[in-house]
Amino acid sequence: MREIVFDTETTGFSFADGDRMVEIGCVELINRVETGRTFHAYFHPERPMPAEAQRVHGLSDAFLADKRRFHDHALELLEFIGDCPLVAHNAGFDFGFLNGELGKCGHPHVGMHRMVDTIVLARTRHPGAKHSLDALCNRYGIDRSHRVVHGALLDAQLLAQVYVELTGGRQIGLGLVTEIIEVQTSFQPDAAPAIARPPRTFAASDAELARHAAFISKLTKPIWEQV
Repeated sequence: MREIVFDTETTGFSFADGDRMVEIGCVELINRVETGRTFHAYFHPERPMPAEAQRVHGLSDAFLADKRRFHDHALELLEFIGDCPLVAHNAGFDFGFLNGELGKCGHPHVGMHRMVDTIVLARTRHPGAKHSLDALCNRYGIDRSHRVVHGALLDAQLLAQVYVELTGGRQIGLGLVTEIIEVQTSFQPDAAPAIARPPRTFAASDAELARHAAFISKLTKPIWEQV
C-alpha cells in the first residue's frame, strides 16, 4: 500500500484570507516503510512574509525571492502524490492550502476522502495527552534534535516515523502490545461489494454419535457423575 506523508509551511493560517503556501515536503511510504523517495519544493508566495510566520519556519522574503511559483511545480507534485492516501498532522490545515493552491492554478482539488489526520489517530491512541509533533516524537523516542525551526520536509520525515508508531509500528517499551490499532479511512479504491455467505450448520453424524457414546461408556467415574 502506497501512502504519502506531507507537511506544508505557509505565510499564515488561512488561504481564504490571502495566505499562501511557501514550502511542501512529501515522503513516500510503501506498506508503512519509507522508500527514500521524497518531493520537496519552496514557492514564491507573491506577497510579503509576515514576521510571525517567519519566526516559525525561518523563510524570509529574501530567501523566497528567486523561488518559482506554485503553479510551476503543480504537475510534478500531482504526479508524485498520485491517487493514494495523504497523511498529515492537523491535516485539514494542509489540505486547505494544498487545494487552495491547486484551485488557484486551475487544477482539481485533492479529495478529502484521501485525508489521514495523525492528530485524530493520536487522540484515539493517547486520549488526554499532548498531540503536537514534538510531543509525539518524545513519546516514541524519535530524534528531533535537528529540528530548530519548522521545515516541511523534515517535519514530514518525522511525522512518517510517528505515523508508523501510531498505527502499530516498532515497540520501544517493555510492555506487551495489547491492542491493534486499525486506521480506518474512506479511501477504498476499487473496493468490491461485500458478498454475504449463507450460514453453515455443523451436526455430528449417527456414526460419530455412536463412537462418542462408546467412548464415554468406557470412562471410570466421570466427573459429571460426581456432582
